[in-house]
Amino acid sequence: MDEGLVQALEKDYTTAPISTQDRVMLDYVVKLTKDATKVWKDDIEGLRKAGFDDRGILQITLIASWFNYINRVADALGVGRE
Repeated sequence: MDEGLVQALEKDYTTAPISTQDRVMLDYVVKLTKDATKVWKDDIEGLRKAGFDDRGILQITLIASWFNYINRVADALGVGRE
């Protein structure tokens, strides 16, 4: 991946030069990460409109959820802390 794009994504994905599909996906992942109870049918429909099928939506959800889970476990156990 282009280093400039990586830096732009790390700084603020909402202003990074990415596709609409990627932006919709990342908006969904952020919402899922902040509060999964706020995810509604319109979020799923937004993913479908962006070109994701049910399998893709499931994969996005599972991967984001797994990262959220494993990071919380690592944080709780102090992994990586001095």
